[in-house]
Amino acid sequence: MRYIWITFVALAALMIGVFSWPKQQPGSSLKNQPNREQLPMESAVWTSNRSAKPLPDSVVRFAMQQLGTNYCYAGNTPATGFDCSGFVQYVFNQFKIEIPHSTSLLISVGRSVGRTQARPGDIVVFTGTAATATTPGHAGIVVSEPGQPLRFIHSSSARRESGVKISQVEGTDYERRFMDVRRVL
Repeated sequence: MRYIWITFVALAALMIGVFSWPKQQPGSSLKNQPNREQLPMESAVWTSNRSAKPLPDSVVRFAMQQLGTNYCYAGNTPATGFDCSGFVQYVFNQFKIEIPHSTSLLISVGRSVGRTQARPGDIVVFTGTAATATTPGHAGIVVSEPGQPLRFIHSSSARRESGVKISQVEGTDYERRFMDVRRVL
C-alpha cells in the first residue's frame, strides 16, 4: 500500500510540474521568450512595478477611447458621463495616478511646464468661461506634440457638441482662458 501512495504522489507532482511549466512556442526556445520584465510598456499598460510610469501615448490612447462620452456635471465614469476634472481623474486613475476631481486642485498637481513644452499626457488648465474669471474652471489632457498648435481632449459642457472631444487652444476662447500646463507623467 505504501508503494501505491508513493507512486500516486510522484505522479501528482509530475502532473503539476507539467501543467505549470511555461509553454514553448513551436520553433522557439524558452531563452527567446520574453519574461515580464522584458516586455515593453505597450504590452502591459501598467506593471506591478510601482516605479514604472505609464507612457504618455498610452494615457492619450486610453483618453481617446472615451471620445463621444456624454458630459455630466460631477460625472467621473463613462457610464454616467464626465465633467472636465472627472474625465482627467478617470483617465489617470486607470494608470494608478491619483488626480483630484476638482479643477481648482488640478492647477497644483505635478509640475508646471511652459505652454510651448506641452506634450501628450500633460494636463492643461483654463479659467472658467466668464470674461473676468481668474481661477481654474476647466481642464483637459494634451494630445499634441511640442511645436504643434496646442490641442487637448476634454469633457466639454458646451451647448453645441458637449461631451468628450478634442479642441485647440490657438485661435479659440481657450487661448484667453489658458492658465497652465501640468506634467504628472
